[in-house]
Amino acid sequence: MSADTRLIRPRLTLPIKSGLPGAHVLRSVVRDPVGAAGLLIVTLIVIAAAFAPLIAPYDPIAMSNQRLAPPGGAFLLGSDEAGRDLFSRVLYGARTSLSVALAVVVTSAVIGVTLGLLAGFFRSWVDGIVSPAMDVLFAFPTLLLALAIVSARGPGVENLVIALVVVFVPSFARIARGATLAVRREAYIESGRAVGLGNARLILTYILPNAIAPIMVQFTTSIAVAILVEASLGYLGLGVPPPAPSWGAMLASGKALIELSIWPSVIPGLCIMIAVLGFNLLGDTLRDVLDPRLNSRR
Repeated sequence: MSADTRLIRPRLTLPIKSGLPGAHVLRSVVRDPVGAAGLLIVTLIVIAAAFAPLIAPYDPIAMSNQRLAPPGGAFLLGSDEAGRDLFSRVLYGARTSLSVALAVVVTSAVIGVTLGLLAGFFRSWVDGIVSPAMDVLFAFPTLLLALAIVSARGPGVENLVIALVVVFVPSFARIARGATLAVRREAYIESGRAVGLGNARLILTYILPNAIAPIMVQFTTSIAVAILVEASLGYLGLGVPPPAPSWGAMLASGKALIELSIWPSVIPGLCIMIAVLGFNLLGDTLRDVLDPRLNSRR
């Protein structure tokens, strides 16, 4: 009897293309002009953040008597009101923004995807707790919710990360829950239950891979939003505490002196715009490449 059972045991395969995107996705992104531009911008930002100590010509917090110097000469992009090199500060500001954004988005993805998978797979009381909680968080604007949490807890990197994680968890939870609901009643899931596969294996092996594509798109675009929100809180004085370079704080301090020199405010503002643009372009292209409905039309 057991031998016959092994012979007729169904072979479980995913009916749709899933799993971690491979080299073909990267080739598709590079071939797309918009995706190639986004990938180039993101790569340059990552390189600038990773190698800031080697690229920066000066200490980002070292002051000099050459205040508000224009670009050129000793300072490639000019200097700020304290005589600090703007080029060095924007390089270290990229490190600050990218490290905070990555910490926030990675943590949010882990928590949100876990909650979404559990809520979509088990439904009942789990979904009854998770979904209303996510809906409550969704009811608040992103910046307003982050501002309220940071204001309550006080400025600092740790409180900033906690606030942004709370803001971004619902997006990942909703995506994971939607993907789980779409496939939990599929025939191969029922076949897996019939041959004795546990819930954990069904979730990790057959449900999670189906959510990888939208999660990756959300991951990329969330980094752009996290950079923007971190800069906004830094502009309001609730971000990374000084003297650490932060694009938002640099923009705020330069705004007060814009009649004397535009560079301390224009340069960090351009950095924020380019970084957000790069991650959004990359995210939009990934969405087009990974969406099976769009691929089927090509």
